[in-house]
Amino acid sequence: SLPEEVEDASELTKRDRSHLENTLKLNEEKPADDVSGVLQRLRKIYHSSIKPLEHSYRYNELRQHEITDGEITSKPMVLFLGPWSVGKSSMINYLLGLDNTPYQLYTGAEPTTSEFTVIMHGPKLKTIEGIVMAADSTRSFSPLEKFGQNFLEKLIGIEVPHKLLERVTFVDTPGIIENRKQQERGYPFNDVCQWFIDRADLIFVVFDPTKLDVGLELEMLFRQLKGRESQIRIILNKADSLATQELMRVYGALFWSLAPLINVTEPPRVYVSSFWPHDYHPETHRDLFLKEEISLLEDLNQVIENRMENKIAFIRQHAIRVRIHALLVDRYLQTYKDKMTFFSDGELVFRDIVEDPDRFFIFKSILAKTNVSKFDLPNREAYKDFFGINPITSFKLLSQQCSYMGGCFLEKIEKAITRELPDLLGSIGLGKKPNVLSCDVTGCGETPKNRYRKP
Repeated sequence: SLPEEVEDASELTKRDRSHLENTLKLNEEKPADDVSGVLQRLRKIYHSSIKPLEHSYRYNELRQHEITDGEITSKPMVLFLGPWSVGKSSMINYLLGLDNTPYQLYTGAEPTTSEFTVIMHGPKLKTIEGIVMAADSTRSFSPLEKFGQNFLEKLIGIEVPHKLLERVTFVDTPGIIENRKQQERGYPFNDVCQWFIDRADLIFVVFDPTKLDVGLELEMLFRQLKGRESQIRIILNKADSLATQELMRVYGALFWSLAPLINVTEPPRVYVSSFWPHDYHPETHRDLFLKEEISLLEDLNQVIENRMENKIAFIRQHAIRVRIHALLVDRYLQTYKDKMTFFSDGELVFRDIVEDPDRFFIFKSILAKTNVSKFDLPNREAYKDFFGINPITSFKLLSQQCSYMGGCFLEKIEKAITRELPDLLGSIGLGKKPNVLSCDVTGCGETPKNRYRKP
């Protein structure tokens, strides 16, 4: 019976939580900053300047990403990813103090979380079925319906009356199990992950130092995280289960296996600690672990405080992609019209263009004539699929997408990207952070050259 006694002893020594409450400002009774005016303006810009072009060129079928009003007004989202049994659910239980309550997330040594669990704020503790979450258009989860019934059965919402959840939503994901096939899950796991990755403000990728298993599924995941490096934080959890020297080795090994997967100049921040309520193991680096935990909490707090800036930057990034998509479809259509003669077979002509767009300089011409970064250009293959569903003849040229009262679609989206969204950002006092919007991508200052404006 000795192990049980040891177990009981560790049960008794719970860690002090005061640093959690102080860093996340859970006890402050400050009035919530009123952002409804800014959100109202953001919605207006989206509906009047971005959505018309999105619909006209069916952007949703290329990226499967339509922004709902629920998404514009939603709270920041923190996503937990990583292999199975690394402590993702324990970490959420710890941050929210859910241990030993009826609503604690299941944890254990075997893979326990098989669902995508969304932990959000509510007046009282309750569980919401995925089918109900997807049906409620006021929530930001209604687009998940497209992943089908099998997936919705693996989606679950938990409402908890917790101060922190008034300002942020957590999403716990099923652990990655190497050597398991996608099909075994019964729904498109990677696509669902991508949906959450696209919307997450902070992504915690959690590892267990005793089993660093970087295999194919994890590689796939990091491929999906490309372009989101600034949101990624890597967590080496359960750090007090190893002796110092061993921990240093594991830290090195983790960097070594992740280096090829994250090719950025600045590596993501790695936090080394044990995120659960029990006291640190004796004879380990308690001070270091506590400092690491506090800096992770500060990171989380920063995301909550910058939520409006992030939201505007997200909508602007979306607008840039929609604009590039419209320019590309327009270019494909223009090339098709130029190549068509009275005797040509339209389908054959267009198949030529789709099979080898480089021969017709489609992508190059977009880079040359408009202020577009080559990193924002979509994949050529994606357009083969896109035009497989949407015949080229169902689109109109950009130059014809103008009305006397409403102006031109292209001009409106350019105005939103270069003026309206940066101005909205300025209105929430962003003098202190010039780097939130990367103006070098589209040049906030200079208007993109518009070759469709009538001289």
